[in-house]
Amino acid sequence: MAELDITSPLLSSPSSYQPQTVLTVHDDQDSEPSNLQSSLPTTILHQNHNHGRTHNENGHHSSPNPYEFLRSGGFSVPASTTVDPFRNETPFISGIYEVIKIVLCLPIALARLVLFGASLVVGYMATKVALAGWRDKQNPMPKWRCRLMWVTRVCARFILFSFGYHWIRRKGKPAPREIAPVVVSNHVSYIEPIFYFYELFPTIVASESHDSIPFVGTIIRAMQVIYVNRFSPTSRKNAVNEIKRRASCNVFPRVLLFPEGTTTNGKALISFQLGAFIAGHPIQPIIVRYPHVHFDQSWGFISLPKLMFRMFTQFHNFMEVEYLPLIMPSDHQKQNAVRFAERTGRAMASALNVVQTSHSYGDLMLLMKAAQLQQEKPWIYMVEMARIESLYHISSLEAVDFLDKFLSMNPDPSGCVKPHDFLRVLQLKACTLSEEFLFGSAHVLKLPLFRQACELAFAECDTDGDNFCTKKELADVLRHTFRELDDDEVQGLFNLFDTDNDGRMSRDDFFYCLRKNPLVIAIFSPRLLRKNLSKAGDKMLEDIV
Repeated sequence: MAELDITSPLLSSPSSYQPQTVLTVHDDQDSEPSNLQSSLPTTILHQNHNHGRTHNENGHHSSPNPYEFLRSGGFSVPASTTVDPFRNETPFISGIYEVIKIVLCLPIALARLVLFGASLVVGYMATKVALAGWRDKQNPMPKWRCRLMWVTRVCARFILFSFGYHWIRRKGKPAPREIAPVVVSNHVSYIEPIFYFYELFPTIVASESHDSIPFVGTIIRAMQVIYVNRFSPTSRKNAVNEIKRRASCNVFPRVLLFPEGTTTNGKALISFQLGAFIAGHPIQPIIVRYPHVHFDQSWGFISLPKLMFRMFTQFHNFMEVEYLPLIMPSDHQKQNAVRFAERTGRAMASALNVVQTSHSYGDLMLLMKAAQLQQEKPWIYMVEMARIESLYHISSLEAVDFLDKFLSMNPDPSGCVKPHDFLRVLQLKACTLSEEFLFGSAHVLKLPLFRQACELAFAECDTDGDNFCTKKELADVLRHTFRELDDDEVQGLFNLFDTDNDGRMSRDDFFYCLRKNPLVIAIFSPRLLRKNLSKAGDKMLEDIV
């Protein structure tokens, strides 16, 4: 058989194969399609290939789809964008002009390095004095300490000067803190935080890892930084609550956020995190541009020392800052952070004259993982993670794990793998049933009601409400439908769900198993069909989203 690549269709035409086993459901002809009771699975039946439907012993028709209770429809794979929002356009020194300029600027670079070091040390010492003896970090910094921080702010301007930003063009003005307690900005380089520290002295939201950076960690602590671990739901929730608290209190500085969550090349905006928009306060967007011809100042995928060296060896680096008009949330948008973020993103993208994509920090993680594994074109593995998370509920960490597994399939430089490598890594046989399994798993996992069905299925199993399910509870649920299940089969299913092998199934175990094996949700469909999945869990679904 000719060897095909993975871009070939997974499913053959219906006439080219004969299904071996089909799990089917009954349709209740008197009920509406939106109600779970519209399809009641009762047994495993045989398919009539001439009509594409199944027949039970009474001759009634039923759908061959056991996932109709999830509103399973067609399956499509979203096309990826051709925009790369992270790629630096000048990662290497090239051209005679650049070489000559760097040689001529070397003496200037040495002087700039001295100025940078002196400014950093003076600013650090002033900050240490301003922070000395201050213990009450939950309240605003006293005014006399803030006045001392002016020394550090002036040093920040000297640091910008040492990097070649001798003058900075500004358009518009920052709104008073009382009117706009929250400001958001696009994020291109490490230069913007230095500029905003000098210009606005705001409270910022930053990764916990920044606290350990020498010198810088001490200085940002003086800004009463709100630390957040982007991978911890608890940390993100605490950060949002702190943003609300400080934004609603005029004695605190204004709150500055970079809603993209990482740096880009400035050629596009990527998806916004919602922390800045949940509080529902008026927001002033700020956009930053770095006009250039020979040297792209975006951070991209370039090491910090290399980027600093390039900045030191330029005659002048251009920077433009534009303060946009305030964006006031409507009454509806105060309750809907997503709409508020979309409106702000459109305003910023329009002012920058760029598009906004669905990339996120997760795409940068994928890019770094592919580069770490020495892929020839690491950028082809970005997938616009914000959209993927919304469609398939796959986190960035899970996506990196998937990429690691995919790269073990020996993809070619274009990112395609051969079917035998694909099936080998997944430990599947090269047959039509394997293709159907993969197709069905991806399709069911992305259905909007899948997560809600998992929630309700676990609630059915957790009969005593202790957030755990025992083997007996699981058996009781399953034997309502599969009466002939023996103890060995129940034990096998329980072992599948008990991922940490502690003898009981937690909610996390249950969800982890169903995400790894989404087709297994069908075994709970008889219980779920007694509920209206579209209504019974509205509050639960709202919490999930």
